[in-house]
Amino acid sequence: MEENMKLATVEDTVEYRLFLIPDEPRDPEKHKETLQKYIERIMTQFAPMLVPYIWQNQPFNLKYKPGKGGVPAHMFGMTKFGDNIEDEWFIVYIVKQITKEFPELVARIEDNDGEFLLIEAADFLPKWLDPDNSANRVFFYHGELCIIPAPMKPGAVSWLPSKPPTIPQALNIISTHPENVLASESIQAAVNRRIRGYPEKLQASLHRAHCFLPAGIAAVLKQRPRLVAAGVQAFYLRDPIDLRACRIFKTFLPETRIMTSVTFTKCLYAQLMQQRFMPDRRSGYQLPPPSHPQYRAHELGMKLAHGFEILCSKCSPHFSDSKKSPVTTSPLWAGFLDSLKKNDYFKGLIEGSTQYQERLEMAKNYFQLSVNRPEGSLAMNPGEEILTLLQTLPFDFEELKKEEANLSPEDDDQWLDVSPDQLDQLLQEAAGKKEPEPLSKEDEHYDLTQVSKSMKAFISKVSTHKGAELPREPSETPITFDADSFLNYFDKILGPRPHESDSDDQDEEEFECLDSDDDLDFETQEPGEEASVKGTLDDLKSYMAQMDRELAHTSIGKSFATQKQMTTSNNSDEEHTGAGGSVMTPVDVDLNLVSNILESYSSQAGLAGPASNLLQSMGVQLPDNTDHRPTITRNDLEPRSLW
Repeated sequence: MEENMKLATVEDTVEYRLFLIPDEPRDPEKHKETLQKYIERIMTQFAPMLVPYIWQNQPFNLKYKPGKGGVPAHMFGMTKFGDNIEDEWFIVYIVKQITKEFPELVARIEDNDGEFLLIEAADFLPKWLDPDNSANRVFFYHGELCIIPAPMKPGAVSWLPSKPPTIPQALNIISTHPENVLASESIQAAVNRRIRGYPEKLQASLHRAHCFLPAGIAAVLKQRPRLVAAGVQAFYLRDPIDLRACRIFKTFLPETRIMTSVTFTKCLYAQLMQQRFMPDRRSGYQLPPPSHPQYRAHELGMKLAHGFEILCSKCSPHFSDSKKSPVTTSPLWAGFLDSLKKNDYFKGLIEGSTQYQERLEMAKNYFQLSVNRPEGSLAMNPGEEILTLLQTLPFDFEELKKEEANLSPEDDDQWLDVSPDQLDQLLQEAAGKKEPEPLSKEDEHYDLTQVSKSMKAFISKVSTHKGAELPREPSETPITFDADSFLNYFDKILGPRPHESDSDDQDEEEFECLDSDDDLDFETQEPGEEASVKGTLDDLKSYMAQMDRELAHTSIGKSFATQKQMTTSNNSDEEHTGAGGSVMTPVDVDLNLVSNILESYSSQAGLAGPASNLLQSMGVQLPDNTDHRPTITRNDLEPRSLW
């Protein structure tokens, strides 16, 4: 019947908290009343943006939360954004703007991943900041991102606690030292890049498409456009049990279908389009041939009708709408409506007109969901809301039929077809990287030593249990690599090389440069222990030499280019390895490294792979492979050893 049925998903959630400062002891009831007034003012002021927005799962909302466990009373909101990450970043924008419009408020926001704002700016965070000490450090204040620093030493700064601060401590620090807690410009830019373009960006996230839908769904969506998200999710997350209700439709009969225009978010539209689905023959939803000019409208309408039928099938046949109290009875409604009028929410529409009533109903629904939900109350599920609207909402089938001729053009969905180049560009923009400039003709003679130098710079970086670090700005910050220190470090363990002196003073100096572990410090060893360690190292050196001699005669040994091959490429294999293996010629590390990386890069055939990913992360851009020589020679590198 269908392919790619999705049975389950993990719903990502974002939580946001707004605190009033200064955080001083105050009467709990008065403080609650004050915060509730702030909620009313905030939700009213931002209503023009929030009311028409189509949320993936849950809308932006605020409610009073009493103090508990050292956390003072505050305004709290939680939104499940599911697959649409834009919902989360829109909330970040809203929270940031709230602290800008209400400078006495401090905001904190996090999601399932924790401090996701720090994750977004991970490339620019100070070294001391990590998940273990980031609790209660990240806030918005006056519309700016703030990170409470940690003192270099306990007590070094009187107003900074040595441990992660508590919420009251954090609020006090932010209010008394705002200039000292501002995040760096690079961190601010990384976060601002994700919320750039709001609120104008909201329209760009929508997609309007024609759908061949039952008239009841068209009427419901005209009154409550946001319910399209519930319908799409019901279809997208359907299971075999849900589809039992769609064998024979009881609520949305296929005979009542009309052509109408539906507004989706791009995420919702993509979810509908990406799943292939054939309806049950008993349902009555038959699709025209794919060549039909309105095939897509029929397919979208069929999928959406299945989603709405699934929602309604989950409701009790005798459900009651008593859970939804009249909005106009709320003491907050009158002030909310007056504020909407002052903020030109109704756009000059005549009171009582059809368009005015539509916007008024949207505002009532928004108010019920986001402002006036009592604690512990149960909101109507989407299926109950749809059935209630069908019972109370008068609509004329013939009038809806006439509107088919005046539908606005649907949006182009070419944005669904992303080429590999466009995908690379989108990923680079998401990562905050500039698109690399194309190589000019002067770059045809590419300096292959960049590959060798970058790899060695990566190896020289100190790694910890958290992993290795890549150079942050390879093009701007030169990387130094002390080859002698690197080799002498191993000489201390494996013994000196035959052609170099064994200087205790030099070894000691190099160990100090490399901050070696204490267990490698021979000066602290007892005489017996020192002899034991020396014997172990001698044995290890002997084993390594024997392994080199044995591998030199194998295919593995012969697969490496040696330094002798660089000067006399016509020598025989016996000359390379020496007579009887008694003479060992050093491996040309640079040549082997570059040739192996280029071979791996070439085998990727222009696609992503380990070689290109590693080199790009280090800032190395290789040109296209226009020279198909099977191997490279030492002449392709600069005539000097980088080691």
